[in-house]
Amino acid sequence: MTIKEAQKIVDEWINSVGIRYYNELTNTAILTEEVGEVARLMARIYGEQSFKTKEQEDSAMDDLGAEMADVLFVLICLANQTGIDLTDALKKSLDKKTKRDKERHANNQKLK
Repeated sequence: MTIKEAQKIVDEWINSVGIRYYNELTNTAILTEEVGEVARLMARIYGEQSFKTKEQEDSAMDDLGAEMADVLFVLICLANQTGIDLTDALKKSLDKKTKRDKERHANNQKLK
């Protein structure tokens, strides 16, 4: 699915199953919460924190994917609410980063 298709599917879901969008401030708080859940798992999978149980560790990668999808869902909601075309925004962001960082990353000794 493309980003544009994802924005349409989320909008259709919100307006049918979800009834309506939460307001932008509520969705921003939800986005922050979801990013925190991704961070919690990253700290345990790739960082020094440990899981409380073996079952948590065993399901961690599936959980990480689900939490990342939750972040994407809420981000798409916010884009829809604010009239942002995420495909266009991402293209502009990549263009900006390419122009700004082309030499910077190529010359960064830490990346070699």
